[in-house]
Amino acid sequence: WNHEYDLRGKRVAVVGTGASAIQFLPKIQPDVAKIHLFQRTAPWVLPRTERRITGVEHAIFRRFPAIQRAMRSVVYWAREATALPMLHVTLSPLLRRLGLAHLRRQVPDPELRSMLTPGYAPGCKRILISNDYYPALSRENVEVVDGGVAAIREGAVVAADGTEREVDAVIFGTGFHVLDMPIADRVRGADGRTLAEAWKGSPQAHRGTSVPGFPNLFMLLGPNTGSGHMSVVFIAEAQSRYVLDAIRAMKRSGIGAVSVKPEAHRAYNESVQRRMKGTAWTEGGCASWYIDDNGLNTSLWPDFAYRFKRELRSFDLENYEALAAPAAASELVGAAPSRV
Repeated sequence: WNHEYDLRGKRVAVVGTGASAIQFLPKIQPDVAKIHLFQRTAPWVLPRTERRITGVEHAIFRRFPAIQRAMRSVVYWAREATALPMLHVTLSPLLRRLGLAHLRRQVPDPELRSMLTPGYAPGCKRILISNDYYPALSRENVEVVDGGVAAIREGAVVAADGTEREVDAVIFGTGFHVLDMPIADRVRGADGRTLAEAWKGSPQAHRGTSVPGFPNLFMLLGPNTGSGHMSVVFIAEAQSRYVLDAIRAMKRSGIGAVSVKPEAHRAYNESVQRRMKGTAWTEGGCASWYIDDNGLNTSLWPDFAYRFKRELRSFDLENYEALAAPAAASELVGAAPSRV
């Protein structure tokens, strides 16, 4: 984002209708002359339920921490409950009704509303949360161009139907690298292969953390750790505890390095893909960035977040091959390993 470029009074093309555009478009809309939003696929947008915590509540939480913990628990389980319509695509009409009601309330124009109505199950693509996106699209200086972009020329953007919009600036809200993560080409295992070569288009890891042939590689937020309903901070914290427990187990046993066993890795990922069946993420009727080059959803954790935390509550050393550190570096967990 070029912060030095002044958007005031400019004609702006916005490409993409995902989590980036839904945040910046309402912010720039009041200042620009015109926004042409090029939409390839309409997202599901749900209302954001938020309010300020009152001074009385702050006082109660300070005086009675148990009440604060109880409130956090209520918020947590409310978020977990939203997974149900995504874990079971047959329940997706529950979220669909909520999304359509939000759309009806905020977009009075039936033609625009029809253009903004998704044609797939909620959750198949990332669900977006906003109270100001739809109102911004209803402003006179915003045009939604359905069908996406065919070409970009000097001073203009060509829509899929061949029509052109003259613009002064183009903002791409087209996502980021997820499954084709650049780090995969830079990390090499014991046999010299990179992660990308080992994965062959389908990133997979034991408990989203370890890969066979890559001793002492512990990833946070690796394959199948994304969440369609819960904060990934919760997932990363569960993995952090798992990795810390691994380090403690290695120190106790004098192990210099560990490498997950291929059979454990395979069994875990087969289990993940079995759980993925019947979810909105694989059977919701859309094409999303959750799906890798081989047709597998290797992005999301296909279950409740508490189950991920439970499965990673302790390090499963029995599923790892232990390697001993050289005598001169016995105190270093990350020392160059030699096979036991």
